Amino acid sequence: MGTQEWARSRHVGHGMLCHRHAILGKTCVRSVILANCRSAKLSAAIFFFRAILAGFSSLSCDCPPLPLLKVALLNNHCLRFLAGILAALLMVMATACGSPRTVSHPTAVDTPQLCARIDAVLKHVRDGRRLNASVHGAWQVVHGILAFGQDFPIEHGSQVSGALDYLLGGGTLNGWALRPGKPGVIAVVDHGSTTGQGHPDQWLGYLSQCGSHGIPIDTPLRVGGRDYTVADLLSQAQFDIQPGQEATWTLMALSAYLPADATWQARDGSTWTTERVVQMEADADLFSSPCGGAHRLYGLVSAVNKHADAQGEAVGQTPSDLSGGWAAAADTIQDAIDRAQRFQQADGSFSIHSFERSGTSADIFAKLGATGHVFEVLVLALDDQRLAEPWMAHAADRLVTMLEQTADVDVECGALYHAAHGLLLYRQRLCDRSITASVNDGNEKIQLPVGSGPSDSGSDRT
Repeated sequence: MGTQEWARSRHVGHGMLCHRHAILGKTCVRSVILANCRSAKLSAAIFFFRAILAGFSSLSCDCPPLPLLKVALLNNHCLRFLAGILAALLMVMATACGSPRTVSHPTAVDTPQLCARIDAVLKHVRDGRRLNASVHGAWQVVHGILAFGQDFPIEHGSQVSGALDYLLGGGTLNGWALRPGKPGVIAVVDHGSTTGQGHPDQWLGYLSQCGSHGIPIDTPLRVGGRDYTVADLLSQAQFDIQPGQEATWTLMALSAYLPADATWQARDGSTWTTERVVQMEADADLFSSPCGGAHRLYGLVSAVNKHADAQGEAVGQTPSDLSGGWAAAADTIQDAIDRAQRFQQADGSFSIHSFERSGTSADIFAKLGATGHVFEVLVLALDDQRLAEPWMAHAADRLVTMLEQTADVDVECGALYHAAHGLLLYRQRLCDRSITASVNDGNEKIQLPVGSGPSDSGSDRT
C-alpha cells in the first residue's frame, strides 16, 4: 500500500476499515480534521496562484529588476500585485490544520510509561475494534492475526473465538480461498482484491510471522473437508516458485520454517535455494514495491536474521563474511535503516514516502500507515543496542500517540495492524514481559501476554 492509498483509507469500503467499539482516552476530533487538511492546502494553493495571475493581469508596468524596485513600489498596480502575493502566502501559512510543528525531540522518553501506553493501545486495537466475519474479509482478519497471533478474536454468528483457530479449522470468510493442490494446498491469489489474498503466499507469510513467534509448521489446517497442515502451504509455495515472481511473503515463510541453506526442486525441475530467493528479492525495485518496500524488506530481514542465527550471530548482527544473495540483502537492509533514520521527522514519525525520500503530511492516517510499516521492519532489523537508541524510542512514542489520537475513529486495517505488530515486537524486546492483559468476551476469557505469543515449537523464526 502506497502513500496515496493510505491517504484514501478514510474513503474505502466498509469492510476495509477497522471500526472502533470503545474509546481510549479523550475524544480526538483533531484526528478527523487532519484528514481534510490536504484539500484545504490545495484550496490555498489555488488561491495563491489566482492571486498571482490577478496581479499580473492588473500590471501596467513590467516586473522590475531589483535596482528599480524602489521605483516600482511607487506604482499602485505593482503594489496591488505584491499585496496579492503577500495575502496568498499568509493564507497558505494559515492552513497548517494543526499539523505537527518542527520541534526538537525531547531529551528522553520515559520507558516504563511508554511500555504501559503500548499495553493500552495494543489492548484497544485487539479488543476495541473487533472484526466480524459477516462484515470483514480475510485480508483484514489475517492482518489482525499477524499482529496478535492466536490471541486475535473474531465474531462469527453469535460466537467469539480465536480468528486463527476459526480460519484454520475450516471456518468460512469472504476472501479465504484455499483448495487442495499438488503437492500441497493452494491459496488462491486475487490481485487487487480488498478481501482476498493479494500477493503470492501472503497468507502463509503472515501465518509464519504472526504474533511474536509465528505458528508451528505442523499446525492443523482444514481445507475442503480434508486435513492438512501449514507445511502443505509451504510445500506448494516451494513447488510453484518461479524466476521473477514476487516472493516477498514466500521468503518470510522460508525463513521461518526451513534451514537457511535449504534446497528444493520447483515445478519446472529447477533447483532453488533460500539464497536464490533472497537474491531475487534483493534485486527487485524496493521503492516501487508494496507499502514503500516495507514488506519486501521484512522478508529480507527475516532471511538474513535466520542466516546470521545459523552462524551464531545475535538478531541484527550481520556476519562479516557474507557473499552472493546474503551480501546483497544485507546491503539493502543497511541502506534502508540509514534512510529511515535520515528521513525521520521532527515529531518522531517516519517519512510518508517510507525509505525513498523525506516527507510528511497533515493526514494522520498517511503518517500512521507509513510509520507503522517502517517501524515494524526496523524492530526486526536492529540489534538490541540500536533498538534502544533515542530515535527509535521517539518513533515508538509517536506511533503510540497516533494510535491514541485515532482510537475513536475508523482506521484502515492494514495500517492499524502493521503498527500494532511492530509495537508488540518492540515491547517484547524492550519492556517487562511479565505484564499481561486479558479480554473477557462473555463466556470465554482469552489471555494475552503482551509481547508474547503462540508457542515457538515447530517454528524456526529468529
